[in-house]
Amino acid sequence: MAARVAQRDAAERYLFVDRDSVGNLATQADWTAKRLVWVPSERHGFEAAGLREERADELLVELAENGRQVLVPKHEVQKMNPPKFSKVEDMAELTCLNEASVLHNLKDRYYSGLIYTYSGLFCVVINPYKNLPIYTEQIVEMYRGKKRHEMPPHIYAISEAAYRSMLQDREDQSILCTGESGAGKTENTKKVIQYLAHVASSHKARKEQSIPSSGPVSYGELEQQLLQANPILEAFGNAKTVKNDNSSRFGKFIRINFDVAGYIVGANIETYLLEKSRAIRQAKDERTFHIFYQLLVGAGEHTKAELLLEPFNQYRFLSNGFLPIPGQQDKEIFQETMESMRIMGFFPEEIHSMLRMVSAVLQFGNIVFRKERNTDQASMPDNTAAQKLCHLLGLNVTEFSRAILMPRIKVGRDYVQKAQTKEQADFAVEALAKATYERLFRWLVHRINRALDRTKRQGASFIGILDIAGFEIFQLNSFEQLCINYTNEKLQQLFNHTMFVLEQEEYQREGIAWDFIDFGLDLQPCIDLIERPVNPPGVLALLDEECWFPKATDKSFVEKLIQEQGGHPKFQKPRQLRDKADFCILHYAGKVDYKADEWLMKNMDPLNDNVATLLHQSTERFTAELWKDVDRIVGLDQVSGMGDVAFGASYKTKKGMFRTVGQLYKESLAKLMATLRNTNPNFVRCIIPNHEKRAGKLEPHLVLDQLRCNGVLEGIRICRQGFPNRIIFQEFRQRYEILTSNAIPKGFMDGKQACERMIKALELDANLYRIGQSKIFFRAGVLAHLEEERDLKITDIIVSFQAAARGYLARKAFVKKQQQLSALRVMQRNCAAYLKLRHWQWWRLFTKVKPLLQVTRQDEVMQAKAVELQKVQEQHVKTQSELRDLESKYQQLAEEKAILAEQLQAETELFAEAEELRARLATKKQELEEILHELEGRVEEEEERCQQLHNDKKKMQQHVQDLEEQLEEEEAARQKLQLEKVTTESKMKRLEEDLLLLEDQNSKLHKERKLMEERLAEFTSHMTEEEEKVKSLSKLRNKYEAVLADMEERLKKEEQGRQELEKQRRRLDGETSDLQEQLLELQQQLEELRAQLARKEAELQAALARLEEESAQKNQALKALRELQAQLTELQEDVETERAARAKAEKQRRDLGEELEALKTELEDTLDSTATQQELRSKREQEVAELKKGMEDEVKVHEAQVLEMRQRHAHALEELSEQLEQSRRVKGTLEKAKQALEGEKAELVQEVKGLQATRLDSDQRRKKLEGQVQELQIRASEAERAKAELADRVGKLQSELDSVSGALGTTESKTTKLAKELATAESHLQDTQELLQEETRQKLALGSRVRQLEEEKGAVLEQLEEEEAVKASLNRQIQALQQQVVEARRKLEEDAGTAEALEEARRRAARELELLGQRWEEKAQAAEKLEKNRARLQQELDDVSLELGQQRQAVANLERRQKKFDQMLAEEKLVSARHAEERDRAEAEAREKETKVLSLTRALEESLELREELDRQNKQLRAELDDLVSSKDDVGKNVHELERSKRALEQQVQEMRAQLEELEDELQATEDGKLRLEVTLQAMKAQHERELQSRDNTDDDKKKLLAKQVRDLEQELDGERKQRAQAVAARKKLELDLQEVLGQIDAANKGREEAVKQLRKLQAQMKELWREVEESRTSREEIFIQSRENEKKLKNLEAELLQLQEELAAAERAKRQAQQERDDLADELANGVSGKSALLDEKRHLEARIGQLEEELDEEQSNAELLNDRYRKLSLQVETLTTELGAERSFSQKAENARQQMERQNKELRAKLGELDSSVKAKYKLTIATLEAKVAQLEEQLEQESRERILSGKLVRRAEKRLKEVVLQVEEERRSADQFKDQVEKGHIRLKQLKRQLEEAEEEASRANSSRRRMQRELDDVTESAESMNREVTTLRNRLRRTPLTFTTRTVRQVFRLEGVSDDEADGPNAETPAPDQQPQPPPAEPPAP
Repeated sequence: MAARVAQRDAAERYLFVDRDSVGNLATQADWTAKRLVWVPSERHGFEAAGLREERADELLVELAENGRQVLVPKHEVQKMNPPKFSKVEDMAELTCLNEASVLHNLKDRYYSGLIYTYSGLFCVVINPYKNLPIYTEQIVEMYRGKKRHEMPPHIYAISEAAYRSMLQDREDQSILCTGESGAGKTENTKKVIQYLAHVASSHKARKEQSIPSSGPVSYGELEQQLLQANPILEAFGNAKTVKNDNSSRFGKFIRINFDVAGYIVGANIETYLLEKSRAIRQAKDERTFHIFYQLLVGAGEHTKAELLLEPFNQYRFLSNGFLPIPGQQDKEIFQETMESMRIMGFFPEEIHSMLRMVSAVLQFGNIVFRKERNTDQASMPDNTAAQKLCHLLGLNVTEFSRAILMPRIKVGRDYVQKAQTKEQADFAVEALAKATYERLFRWLVHRINRALDRTKRQGASFIGILDIAGFEIFQLNSFEQLCINYTNEKLQQLFNHTMFVLEQEEYQREGIAWDFIDFGLDLQPCIDLIERPVNPPGVLALLDEECWFPKATDKSFVEKLIQEQGGHPKFQKPRQLRDKADFCILHYAGKVDYKADEWLMKNMDPLNDNVATLLHQSTERFTAELWKDVDRIVGLDQVSGMGDVAFGASYKTKKGMFRTVGQLYKESLAKLMATLRNTNPNFVRCIIPNHEKRAGKLEPHLVLDQLRCNGVLEGIRICRQGFPNRIIFQEFRQRYEILTSNAIPKGFMDGKQACERMIKALELDANLYRIGQSKIFFRAGVLAHLEEERDLKITDIIVSFQAAARGYLARKAFVKKQQQLSALRVMQRNCAAYLKLRHWQWWRLFTKVKPLLQVTRQDEVMQAKAVELQKVQEQHVKTQSELRDLESKYQQLAEEKAILAEQLQAETELFAEAEELRARLATKKQELEEILHELEGRVEEEEERCQQLHNDKKKMQQHVQDLEEQLEEEEAARQKLQLEKVTTESKMKRLEEDLLLLEDQNSKLHKERKLMEERLAEFTSHMTEEEEKVKSLSKLRNKYEAVLADMEERLKKEEQGRQELEKQRRRLDGETSDLQEQLLELQQQLEELRAQLARKEAELQAALARLEEESAQKNQALKALRELQAQLTELQEDVETERAARAKAEKQRRDLGEELEALKTELEDTLDSTATQQELRSKREQEVAELKKGMEDEVKVHEAQVLEMRQRHAHALEELSEQLEQSRRVKGTLEKAKQALEGEKAELVQEVKGLQATRLDSDQRRKKLEGQVQELQIRASEAERAKAELADRVGKLQSELDSVSGALGTTESKTTKLAKELATAESHLQDTQELLQEETRQKLALGSRVRQLEEEKGAVLEQLEEEEAVKASLNRQIQALQQQVVEARRKLEEDAGTAEALEEARRRAARELELLGQRWEEKAQAAEKLEKNRARLQQELDDVSLELGQQRQAVANLERRQKKFDQMLAEEKLVSARHAEERDRAEAEAREKETKVLSLTRALEESLELREELDRQNKQLRAELDDLVSSKDDVGKNVHELERSKRALEQQVQEMRAQLEELEDELQATEDGKLRLEVTLQAMKAQHERELQSRDNTDDDKKKLLAKQVRDLEQELDGERKQRAQAVAARKKLELDLQEVLGQIDAANKGREEAVKQLRKLQAQMKELWREVEESRTSREEIFIQSRENEKKLKNLEAELLQLQEELAAAERAKRQAQQERDDLADELANGVSGKSALLDEKRHLEARIGQLEEELDEEQSNAELLNDRYRKLSLQVETLTTELGAERSFSQKAENARQQMERQNKELRAKLGELDSSVKAKYKLTIATLEAKVAQLEEQLEQESRERILSGKLVRRAEKRLKEVVLQVEEERRSADQFKDQVEKGHIRLKQLKRQLEEAEEEASRANSSRRRMQRELDDVTESAESMNREVTTLRNRLRRTPLTFTTRTVRQVFRLEGVSDDEADGPNAETPAPDQQPQPPPAEPPAP
């Protein structure tokens, strides 16, 4: 496990980016400060530089590497991405998209070991040139089922995405791997196949065979064959080049077919452009194809002799001899290739024939021609190589030589032989070698396709993997490079279309205004230049046209191409010399110069048709099969006049005309592109980092060239046209909200609105962004600018935060310093005062008197009060803190309430959005259905057009045949003229004009034919398009049929789950056996190798044996050490027990001593210090001394034993430690030897690894199966978990909703009385809702109980059926007995002589038969009762189901009413809230007006007071005036003064009057305003009161309505309760009936068993039949038998327990009897006045009793041993029972799990089937009807499909029948599982009872042991008391001789106190001592054991 974890960690190092190193703040700050950019560099491609200064067209930058400042043109500088984009996994996320950023990102990831990088829609792979641990099975499982964005970039992620898209969308997929040679295309293709074979391997072995063969062919697993196809193709199609050791020299498209369930059902491989010229010549340091070297190295001697193989240096076609590949062994690879062929199902004859062809290709090169002296004719001086070649190919040597040297050429109607030159012969041989190898490769691919395509029908969908060479620009580019670059142009156009169409589709989904652009048109001019057929013709068309003219050359082809295409924008004349290039084409990746040498020859690919005919007629069947299309080849005579060498006079056309290489490649490419266009492509761009094949090195310029050629930068250019950077709303708000802190208000806001506000606040240009539905899109570079702004903002915030933190710390330190300074000053002051006062006498007196004063006590009181005050303050602080906490909690709850309200509002908005989305989807569905109808109409039109075009095609074919016949006639005439030219040169001048005329006619015919061919090509292209359309339509039909087939397959898969697992296990067992047989065969093949390894293995085995012996000795020593340690622990326990016993003995000894002392004192008191007492005392002391001495001796003996044991233990430990040290030393030596041997073993293991490959394959298959099973389990667990999460979420939402409603009710209750009433009504409603929920829960429980009752009813019915079956069997038995009785009667009639004996037998049989009849009648009556009960139960169950349906309907109605009530309540809440707001506004206005009225009244009062004061002043003035007038004495004196004063007073009076009038006016105005305000106030109050009254009325009405609804709900709830009570009563009644039925069934079972027993007694012959019946039911009755055995064992255990209890009771009785006797003895001793005789009798009685007790003790010991034996037996039985019970439990658990799983699967399948039936029937009914109509129209053309449909219908019916069987079987298994479950529960109950009884038995055993020990102690005590009594008796005897002795009861009790000790131990602390005048009562008996 640890190794696996380490391996996974090592793999994750090459997958995941270390984000700790990426997110470095220092690099971020450096990038921000230096303004880093990219500048061009010759060495690094681009290097980083800091921007210093900007000028007009140049920039001054400082290079980051060396600090040098340079001037760079502005257009060459490229922006650098922020450091957060370092090592980004998807380069489309780069904010600055340019070559430098892409190269830097790829370089950083490559140097970190990350070779995979996404670039938009495709994946870029850089060859690591080393093995990385990222392709293991664990990594495959890691990527399995994951989405692309969830895991780091990997080829597995691309494969998984394609596979999942295929399964989900039912759309074909393709994976396109392109790149240069050595970039890793083939390896990545293999990894894709490996991943698909792992994740899509089928569970069952598919045994379908589609390869016709004469004998039985055994195929391997399809996935294994798919993996084994690669080694074969690599052997025949790969070679070593300068760039790559395993370079694919051909392109291939691997098409893997899958069925509807996603399993691989077949594969197909198509190849393109095999580099067959490598078979005859190779460049320096390169090899030809691998198979040649593997054959020459790996073939055995017998094979070499058969194939005529020679050393490497003997073959001319192996230019460089033998070049080994580092790290590869050709011999081992050859064996692997042969093994792969055998796995693929190749016959041995086929393999041998292929190897013959390979050897023949090599022999072609050994044929040597020489030029004859006088002529140019070639000759073959040595034909040894030709003989070998002809032997291998099955040819005649003479005919072969003649065909090579003097081939026959048809001239007119005759054939002539023409001698060949040496150059022509060499060319012909090389062409034959290349053609032979090419045909062998094509046959091999076809044979692999036959082996892989084993299905009888085409798969539902496929994944195609394209492995083709990337764009190539060499110094010398030829015809092959043109074809490859043409292919890459088409693929790049497909990529552009796919990538940007998907990009624009995302813009459309997000609702962005966008004008669609087709970037694929950018490449169309270049593609037209190459492939255009006419007007003007392209390169390939002109090349084909030139191939038709006999005098055409490469030079004429180039001239015509320049003439036709000279003005094309993508065509240029070469700037180089003509000897280096002939023309240039501007491809998307760059300008390519082409050299047109031998293009016509390569395009026609001519062969010697004479040799080809011989090969076709070969005696070797394989050779003839390879050359079966000899009539389609281009002969050498057809290329006469081409080039400098003339190969013949003319050329001829074979039947059906030849096809050029360009035409064939163009057609195959058109098919490939059509296939790819019908798929969803996934692009993988492979890049080679360097040409030295070194790991960890990356050449920037090389990588940049490949990025341009592979279209990576082109993809980025496309991406820059749109919005490459996109970010979802939440992330954008979270990251950049810091830049717009005040733009978004607090509270909830939708993400889109928040982003719009942020964008407005950021003031971005509208062209730089677009806002979609879920994302915001940016142009390139915008996010980098936002990142800079964010960094600056964060820097400012951090600086301010640091400043605040530093200021706070500084202030805190300053305050602390101040406090320290003041404290120091106080301390100094106190110290100085103390120093002054310490020697002052009064101070000393004060210090001494101060404690005596009352003041000190007051201080203490004050301190106590201060303490109390402090406590009160602490409590106050605590209460304040609690208050604050409560307030904070209240605020938090209020905030949560607000948040919940916002969430509720958001949920409602989301619900509204969802409703809108549903409406849009419905409209879209209608639109799509209309489009579907239109498309169906168009399909019908296209089918009619297709039929017309088919007819036109037939006409054109007929016309073309006519033209060909005319052309043949013309060719015959021309050939005749040519013959006449050769024979008669004299007529040449006369016939030249005619010949010219004929040639002109011929050229015209050629042109006409060319035109016809072009028209035919156009028609064929139209036909292919129409076929593609038909194929797409048929694909739609297949998709619809596949959906149905998918459902059927799922049903089959779910039905056959467990059976398939069993089949897979058996199949795996068979495969393992096969693999073992293969291993045995390999071992036989490797006997020679093992002979060499025998000696080393023997030495290794000896060393291992020694090591094992040493380890065994070590284990023995450790075992002995453990045993000694166990013995030591046992001895220590013994020592502890001995110590405890010694302590107990000491305690007893002390007790005895105390008793002896008491006895001594009493004896001294009673005997008055007599001499006898002295003697008795001395004897007692001696006895005590002896006892002490004995105890000391025993202690010494125990201590000696303990010391001896310790010494032994120490000695044993020393010996073991020495042995351990010795074993360690031996182990060290052995480990050294082992290391040496392991080194040798490692060398040997490398050679034996081949044997383990098959086993690893089988392990991989098993792991795959296990992984799939685990995946199914994981899916089931995920579904359950998701279900649980949804349930939790619903519960949480419900609880949140309840809390929100409760909180709203409480808040509204605080505002107004109406809100309070509404809250109370709401709480009441909530209670009713809770009651309703409880009712629904109870209903659900009742429904589940009803289902259980239904299941129990089913079980009862099954038991009844079984009883009926048994009843039928009894009927059959009775009938058989009756037949036997009839036969007996017939025999009785025949045998009249023996009538009496047989009469008695007959009577007995009759009686027994009558008894059986009576029992049968009883059984029939019981069965009728059961049938009636079953009918009654069925009726009751139907009634209950009807009631349940009614209850469910009522619940649904209640739920609908509750929803309506909730809506009404919400509306009422809104209305109440609106009314409350209006009321608040009115109250506010009233308060404002009241304040105005108050202010006006105050002003009025002030004015009135002023008026009163003025009146008073006026009155005073008038009084003074009257006084003055009345005073006549002084009138004359001061008349003038009075007049002046009068005028002044009058003036003042006038002013006062004026002021008074003004005040009266103001007063009047204020009174008027007050009246107006009072009127308006009264009006407002009246209006407000009316509104309140109306509102109260409406509220009362609503309240009454709510109360009425509540009452209705309560009535409904009462009804529900009544119904529930009725249902509960019915359920109880059903349960009682069920119990009665079960009791009757049990009684019936008992009667059946009795009947069976009597039948066995009566008829012995029926035993065999009954035994067969028993065997058929063993699977169910085994558990019953085991339960019966358990019951028997339990009965035995109970019997033994009863026996033990009886024995224990007997022992208790004996004990009580002994105690009674002891008490009687004590009484007798107390009343002992009879003297010596009574004592003697008593002594004898005691001795007899002691003997009896000893016997009883022996019996108890024997009984205890028996009990121990029984206990051991019981423990063994219990262990066996527990093991059996555990097995039964595991079995039942497995059965229960299987049943539950099957039930879940059945439920899911039924639900899915119902949904699919309803949806599919409604949705595809019209489609199926139209398809059936089309099928009816095209019935003649689609007979095969009709047969397949019939076959599928049969399969469906068979599957349905199988489904029914499986459903029945599942239900039977479910019933049996239920029975098993019941039985297991009974077993559990029985086990619990057994455990409980076992525990009771153990308790009884422990009690028995304790009683035994107690009896032993009592026996010891009795013996000691007997001895003491003997001594007392002797003393008493002596005493009685002298004086009579009287004993008190106390004395006797103390004498026999020793016996009482055991009684105390037995009885416990509850035992009481009887009084002296009472009889001693026996101790209470122990309660019996339960």
